[in-house]
Amino acid sequence: MQNMAFCNVQHNHLNINRLRSRQQTVQERLATMPQISASPQRNTPGFVVFILKIRRLALSLQPQMDSLKEKTAKGLVWGLMNNGTTQLLNLVFGIFLGRLLSPADYGMVGVLTIFTAIAGNLQSSGFTQALTNMKRPTARDYNAVFWFNVTVSVAVYAVLFLCAPLIAAFFRQPELTRLSRFVFLSFVIASLGIAHGAYMFKNLMVKETAVTGFAALLASGTAGVVLALKGYSYWSLAWQQVIYITVINIGRYAYTPWHPSLRIDLSPIRRMFGFSVKILLTSILNTLNANLLVFVFGRMLPIKTVGSFTQANKWNTMAYSFLTGTVAQVAQPVMAQVSDDGDRERRVFRKMARFTAMLSFPAMFGLAMVAEEFILLTIHEQWLDSVPLLRILCIGGAFMPFYTLYQNLVISRGRSDVYLWCNVAQVAVQLGVVLAFARQGVTVMVTAYTVYGVLFLGVWQYFAGRLTGIRAAEVVRDVCPFMLAAAVTMAVVWPLTAGIGNLWLLLGARIVLASALYFGIMKLTHAHILDECIDYVLKRKR
Repeated sequence: MQNMAFCNVQHNHLNINRLRSRQQTVQERLATMPQISASPQRNTPGFVVFILKIRRLALSLQPQMDSLKEKTAKGLVWGLMNNGTTQLLNLVFGIFLGRLLSPADYGMVGVLTIFTAIAGNLQSSGFTQALTNMKRPTARDYNAVFWFNVTVSVAVYAVLFLCAPLIAAFFRQPELTRLSRFVFLSFVIASLGIAHGAYMFKNLMVKETAVTGFAALLASGTAGVVLALKGYSYWSLAWQQVIYITVINIGRYAYTPWHPSLRIDLSPIRRMFGFSVKILLTSILNTLNANLLVFVFGRMLPIKTVGSFTQANKWNTMAYSFLTGTVAQVAQPVMAQVSDDGDRERRVFRKMARFTAMLSFPAMFGLAMVAEEFILLTIHEQWLDSVPLLRILCIGGAFMPFYTLYQNLVISRGRSDVYLWCNVAQVAVQLGVVLAFARQGVTVMVTAYTVYGVLFLGVWQYFAGRLTGIRAAEVVRDVCPFMLAAAVTMAVVWPLTAGIGNLWLLLGARIVLASALYFGIMKLTHAHILDECIDYVLKRKR
């Protein structure tokens, strides 16, 4: 808690550094401004000329600063609303489907995730990030990306269509042949909207993204539940994926002023390829990393065990994606705009880190605390095997949003090579860790996987420090107070509520007490980022 007070002192130092940075910017701008004559004919005193210059410069700088700050704040607010409604709908539909479907049904679709995700990486090829990093991408650039995505997706689908029997044979599930050929259609449909999604991402159209995502999730979730009620088992999950991406594309076309033309010119692809190919390779590695355990389990363990892990991983991913998705929608576009100002870039990163830590640790540690009653009340006893796995994954999930921050910082600097090789190292070592603990059982393997994921953040911090000067000690001072406060909160609430027998009352009591205690700790320790969030919300209401 003392660290939180120290963070506020650090914030005051940052304000001083901000003033110094602006003073330096003023001096640089003054040096390049046209000189106003102070000749006797005009009879203008020198100090008046200087004041006029300062005033003109201040007026020119303020809209830029306020515009970026306002866009960032609006992006975070709409991102929170988007991810909040998304996760709420996912929760509702997940409960219905979890009750209607079996672990084996989830396992059938779960083993295909790695193939659809890698295919999606190949079709997008990192061009969304490349377009975002460009100062002024043209319609010609977007059109080239559109046709490249469509061409690659059709080619990849043809390959996977032919490989479907081999996939079914590998997992010893003959039904996967037909199922995989249908599920793989989702990334072909997705290719039609990638360029439009890049346009919305580049222009911080977070509100429009939120509306589109809500409509897609509502339509696909409803369809999935209806099909599950009619006995379509794992096919309901497959249709849910296809309908979701179809509605997303409809929304993107409706909101985006740019649309593709038949004048196909792929020359902009060559200009972007050097940067994008590294993003592509890294995205594939991230996909392998995220689905590594499912792939290993699918080969080594019964399909029911795969389903239990898939269910636990789904709830964990839904929880941390609430914040990861929020940060991801603004992090790269904002950091790309401030990458020329090192001090401002560091301030933006550290503030985002504090905001992330304030929300991520209590949310994920809290989910770990209430995992058993949550599973029992929502999807019932058939999923009890997923409870210990969910608790372990939630600890690692608390740190996942920080990966998003570091990765977007590196990308905004145009260093896709660092982004690539960090992920190469992470996946290579992680594969070794998983295989080393494979014979120790699913719980031990997941624990080793989680611990390694947390420790590898140190590698990202090292490169972030090399690129931007952000020191590890600063990040620790920014983040650790919130982690300790969340851990203390859960440690106090757990024994206080352990004697409650009614599951609904137990779940409610733990959520209310933990929220109140954590908020109280934040106020007592004067967490400045909390005060800023409250002030912003109150200002918007006025």
